[in-house]
Amino acid sequence: MTSPEKIAEALTEDILAAPHAGNRKLVALAGAPASGKTTLSHVLADHLTQAGCKTSVVPMDGFHLDNRILTDLGLLHRKGAPETFDAAGFLRLVQALSDSGRVFYPTFDRDEDFSRAGASIVDGKCDCVVVEGNYLLFDAPVWKDLHPLWDVSIRLDVPLETLRHRLVQRWINFGLPRDQAEQRAMDNDMVNAQAISDHALPATITI
Repeated sequence: MTSPEKIAEALTEDILAAPHAGNRKLVALAGAPASGKTTLSHVLADHLTQAGCKTSVVPMDGFHLDNRILTDLGLLHRKGAPETFDAAGFLRLVQALSDSGRVFYPTFDRDEDFSRAGASIVDGKCDCVVVEGNYLLFDAPVWKDLHPLWDVSIRLDVPLETLRHRLVQRWINFGLPRDQAEQRAMDNDMVNAQAISDHALPATITI
């Protein structure tokens, strides 16, 4: 299974068959930066919706702390690390998503590098939510409280060297010269990727 389409096809039946504790089924799609979460989450949501289970995607990235706060905390250089998110706010959102009501949530604007409050919505007709993010299966205070909320949890386990290559290319695509792209990937993103690997909670499915 190499393509997002093939992975989604293989996952759909298991997700549809899984029981759920709340009114909505909650699926965690976790993995390191550049592991392919965003692409797979949307393909998977399309497959589930086509199978009769209306599915929305909710990214974790809307809970990045604002750059002004990160600057005050001395954490701007570590943006993307666990401590640079509003973990408690994200936990409250996930708890709300299990209900069948309408839920608003923030999104992250990568071009402008800040979060937009109330920028997207899960409507009341949604049957399932695929939540995608780095720290959905992370064994640390607050983050670990997410673990029992998932009806299905999926971990994307990608070799570190593959992640490094993808992350360097990502920063080059954002306009950084190669030396700066490599430094940013190694000094922050790869540190986070290693932490995710070192502090991983069990997943229902690992790919």
